[in-house]
Amino acid sequence: MSEAGQSPNELVPLPVAQHHILLALADGEKHGYAIMREVARMTDGDVTMGPGTLYGTIKRMLAAGLIEETDERPDPELDDERRRYYRVTGFGVRVLDAETDRLQRLVATAETKRSAGAGRPGVIGAT
Repeated sequence: MSEAGQSPNELVPLPVAQHHILLALADGEKHGYAIMREVARMTDGDVTMGPGTLYGTIKRMLAAGLIEETDERPDPELDDERRRYYRVTGFGVRVLDAETDRLQRLVATAETKRSAGAGRPGVIGAT
């Protein structure tokens, strides 16, 4: 699968791991271990991503055109040359935007339903 001719909406809803990785890369390229740390930081430790999940998901995201490996490297004295760095593609940004819009609509619907059910037994939002 690749981005050629695809609408970002065709890939949403995103699997949770892909969503977290796109968010982790939204502010710049990172290597795998840095992605894992950023996901844990963003979720206050509620989500921990192991190497199997991370690298399996990265492989699928590379194939889908959501992220790409970059050749740009930090100073070799500050980095391990074996590390691979990843960044979000333009298509990945559009998919992340579509997923963010979808989740915002979902939250708005949940809040509306919770408010409508306030005070009614057996209804979400009831007290």
